[in-house]
Amino acid sequence: MKEARPTSGLVIQALFNILGPAGERSFLDLFAGSGRVGLEASRRGFSPVCFVEISRKNADEIEARVGKRENMVLRMDVRRSFGYFSNKELLFDVVFADPPYCIGWTARMASLESRFSGIIGSEGILILEHSKREMPDPGSWKEWSVSSRQYGETILSVFKKCGKGEP
Repeated sequence: MKEARPTSGLVIQALFNILGPAGERSFLDLFAGSGRVGLEASRRGFSPVCFVEISRKNADEIEARVGKRENMVLRMDVRRSFGYFSNKELLFDVVFADPPYCIGWTARMASLESRFSGIIGSEGILILEHSKREMPDPGSWKEWSVSSRQYGETILSVFKKCGKGEP
């Protein structure tokens, strides 16, 4: 398994500039790694925050740092988490996904488009962090508007369900 690649401080700041104030929004951190992004979301007032991480070591470390009871850490494959959230009827306002770079996950995310629709609220957004060498195909996301912002080697692609304005 590849070692987690933490999201840079610059990209985290850009992410929360895109999102604006937390308000009463929930946050899902997929491929949580160190949990840095989800922990920052919690610090900024997003609640609940849910972390999905397959590595037992990383999930245990996140759990030790989470604090708030309404937050949740799930140790499972991201693809399995969609079924979990659907069964619990959980919807999120913000979904952040930072899959491992350069092993095909960015392209695979499009195959999960309908699954994302089932866990993101009607006003919610998906933000995908990826390498500039791995661009998602906007044509594969037929029911979503897509915009991208580049920060060095990293790109944040912002997906909103069609008919919704920019975040």
